[in-house]
Parts: sequence; C-alpha cells; structure tokens
Amino acid sequence: QVQLVESGGGLVQPGGSLRLSCTASGFTFRNYVMMWYRQAPGKERELVASITTGGSTNYAESVKGRFTISRDNGKNMVWLQMNSLKPEDTAVYYCNCRVRGAPYWGQGTQVTVSS
Repeated sequence: QVQLVESGGGLVQPGGSLRLSCTASGFTFRNYVMMWYRQAPGKERELVASITTGGSTNYAESVKGRFTISRDNGKNMVWLQMNSLKPEDTAVYYCNCRVRGAPYWGQGTQVTVSS
C-alpha cells in the first residue's frame, strides 16, 4: 500500500527557511518521479517541484532559486528546502507520486509565512 507522510511545516517569518520531508513506503521508491505540490486557500493545487529517478529537477517559476528538491533512494525520502520564504508561499504542501498510473498524496503539511 503506497503511503506518503509529510512533515516539517510550520510558521515562519518572511525571509525565513523551512525544510519539508516526505517519507514514502509501499512501492519501489527509486523507480518513480517524486513531486511537491501546494494549495493555498481559494486556489488550485499547483506543482512546485519535481525530481526524477536520476535526480534531475524542475521547479515552478515562482520558486526557482529559492526552493530545492532532493531525494535519498536509500531512505525512501524526498525533501523540499525552502529559503527566502514569502507570504505568498503560504499553503498546504503535499508530497506526490504516480505509481502504475495512479496518483498518491500525503496528508499535507501547512506552511505559513507571516510576520
């Protein structure tokens, strides 16, 4: 059974940093692209960053240069390092993968950027 569990969210001041973690189980982690999405109140869920099995990364324009996605295939984990946070980064952040064509989501972790 595929499971994704996020952690690391919280309240941070503008300009601050947070590191989100996602622990995966129930599938062969190293074989799948992993992604981070976010959903702000009243907005659609959007793709923030993705990382391939080989470690190639892609980012939304709004987070390029500030966020870094990484993975450890031995630990079945993916991280999102978020620096220079802005109030507009406030959202629930979700870990995601697509296994055998089906999307799987974690429960989400709240990130609030506010002074």
